[in-house]
Amino acid sequence: MEAFTVLAENNFGDTRSGSLAGPLGLLIIVLLAIATVLLIRNMNARLKRLPESFPDPDGRTDDRPAGQSETAESA
Repeated sequence: MEAFTVLAENNFGDTRSGSLAGPLGLLIIVLLAIATVLLIRNMNARLKRLPESFPDPDGRTDDRPAGQSETAESA
């Protein structure tokens, strides 16, 4: 019976009654929310600086897919 009381004893480290888990968790959540807002604002500013369209890397000016040629259309 004495072994059960030894095993049931709360021996998991700090057992203070005035814990900081609640306020510390709130602080972390608030800091993460602020960081998220700042990151979103930064992304929006970068997206606004992008050009409306990018030049075609292949130098094509038509709307055909890259693998399609004029001879394939006429066949």
